[in-house]
Amino acid sequence: MDPGSTTIKPLTEETWDLFAALVERHNGIFGGCWCVWFHPDCEERNKSYDRNRALKQQLVTNGVAHAALIIRDGDDGEEAIAWAEYGTPVELPNIHHRKQYLADLRAEGEDEPDCRITCIFVDRRFRRHGLVTVALKGALNLIAQAGGGVVEGYPRMPGEKKTSSSFLYNGTRAVYERAGFDFLRPKGLKNTVMRRTVEPA
Repeated sequence: MDPGSTTIKPLTEETWDLFAALVERHNGIFGGCWCVWFHPDCEERNKSYDRNRALKQQLVTNGVAHAALIIRDGDDGEEAIAWAEYGTPVELPNIHHRKQYLADLRAEGEDEPDCRITCIFVDRRFRRHGLVTVALKGALNLIAQAGGGVVEGYPRMPGEKKTSSSFLYNGTRAVYERAGFDFLRPKGLKNTVMRRTVEPA
């Protein structure tokens, strides 16, 4: 299904209902995660669909959960059809293969980035229309508006076999390369660490 023309809006209290409707259409995303997995450990995280929902909404209200939402004009008004989650390492500390990542960071004498992109999700009705690329660019633009800095992403390197979309939660290396990211090193079996600098808008 062609999404038609779209716009990018930040995830805020004002756009929460659009974000929530997208998550609800997909049963909470990955078993009810509500995109809270990458946020700091807390008593509420990953306890249940409802508690994850409440936690995500509270993080948005507190201004410590960020995403670029892709919005289209649907039959019943605006609807969010994709997002790219981003934030500081303090806001999003729980990346996959974190112990390896931190060990490699120390070995290379590098600092953590100013911002990281941890999850990109597209409504199943609108996949294969390049919206992962649109969401990634939307996140980079919002990061630029917030002052820019060093940005990391951790996309997948697909192998010869077809990869389930559940493993492509952050896009592919090729998508990030087209967005100006440089490959730094592998992370885990098939994930990567990629970086670019975003100038302030």
